[in-house]
Amino acid sequence: MAGHSKWANIQHRKGAQDKKRGALFTRLVREITVAARMGGPDPNMNPRLRLAVDKATAQSMPKDNIERAIKKGAGLLEGETYEEVRYEGYGPHGVAVMVDCVTDNRNRTVAEVRHAFSKHGGNLGADGSVAFQFEHRGQMLFAPGVDGDALMEAALEAGALDMELYDDGSAEVLTEPGDFDSVLQTLQQAGFEPDEAELTMRPSNTTPLSGEDRESVEKLLERLEELDDTQNVYSNLADGED
Repeated sequence: MAGHSKWANIQHRKGAQDKKRGALFTRLVREITVAARMGGPDPNMNPRLRLAVDKATAQSMPKDNIERAIKKGAGLLEGETYEEVRYEGYGPHGVAVMVDCVTDNRNRTVAEVRHAFSKHGGNLGADGSVAFQFEHRGQMLFAPGVDGDALMEAALEAGALDMELYDDGSAEVLTEPGDFDSVLQTLQQAGFEPDEAELTMRPSNTTPLSGEDRESVEKLLERLEELDDTQNVYSNLADGED
């Protein structure tokens, strides 16, 4: 039982994003569209699509919007063609940053990302320049009050990689990407419903910063989050004090 709660930090970030509900819906629609195009339109056979639909449903997105996005991704409706692209670079003080985008115009997106980096003291790098510092993981976050012992037993039996119980009583379960869906379903069937469940990029090592140094990095990350084409922003900036 140690460390700063990932649950608390992510809830804070999600809360800020949720205030921009229109932008949130746009991101969810694009994720559903790309997931349907890459893995097929049946959520029961496409774990990524099922996760995207679950997130959209949790945000009260109308069912018609979800079904339209699936059909568009499956090629059953005309519309923009989106593709995934990842940008890598360094922020102030050497903090590694990755930005996952979904776009219908790569030239526009890379220009916006490059401008955000340069304006906030960072540099956009080449492919692979920081990716080696991150691991692809499934992540499930449980709110304070979860039965940590029971969750740990269930998670390990389900095939999870690791679990951590934080000082505030919240918990984090990690999986290999390929095991994420099966572990999630097993835990849900056992009565453990995560507040947040996603595939994410976790830094192998973090960079602790405070004061103005930390603020300069956070401004860059916030700006990247605000870009229309951004889906996710990852960095190796250490979690702050709760």
